[in-house]
Amino acid sequence: MTHISVMRTTQKAAVGYVRVSTERQASEGVSLDAQTARIRSWAAGQGLEVAAVHVDAGLSGGKAANRPGLQAALADACKRRAPLVVYSLSRMARSTKDALAIAERLEKSGADLVSLSESIDTTSAAGKMVFRMLAVLAEFERDLVSERTTSALAFKRRQGERISGKIPYGYRLEGRSLVEVPAQQDVIRIILEWRARGISLRAIAAELEARQIPRQNGSHVWPSNVVLMIARRAAKLREAA
Repeated sequence: MTHISVMRTTQKAAVGYVRVSTERQASEGVSLDAQTARIRSWAAGQGLEVAAVHVDAGLSGGKAANRPGLQAALADACKRRAPLVVYSLSRMARSTKDALAIAERLEKSGADLVSLSESIDTTSAAGKMVFRMLAVLAEFERDLVSERTTSALAFKRRQGERISGKIPYGYRLEGRSLVEVPAQQDVIRIILEWRARGISLRAIAAELEARQIPRQNGSHVWPSNVVLMIARRAAKLREAA
């Protein structure tokens, strides 16, 4: 494996981290000893000493906070401003998001991240570029998920399906579907008309109270934030229609 590295003159050590999730993986997969050997081989090629190899044995790759070996490795690497070396990103973090969060923590402390399987080495300009590309892809995936969720919720609203535990003002629940309440829909239209005319939320709330118009819970008290919530939800529904 070829690494293009620009070593920092202040770096004289490296910190390793290894993990296996099960005993079977330790015997049939990439064992702790095999991961450690690869880490030491990389460090020797870079002229670095391995200050420590932190281990999580028999732990899954779930949340990073639940793995004491990883937390110790991160603290050690940050303290020494040394590269944290792992056999693969999957040994360190289950998701790209978690890996990026770990890399950001290391970077803020002046440390680096090296993943041998993926040839990611942030001690080099090329390695930093690869990792930043991963960050862009992760952000793109998050945006796609958000977009799909928004579209799905809008579709459910158009179909009159309930999407939360609270029944919104202007509707009643029949079975699993939301059905419009004509009197409350008239109130919503009035609120939108008044907002379009520039009337303040406080003034609208005061007028609704003066007219003794009940809310969903039967109260005749109309806080301004409730009026705002109803107006925003109605506006979103109109946009999605």
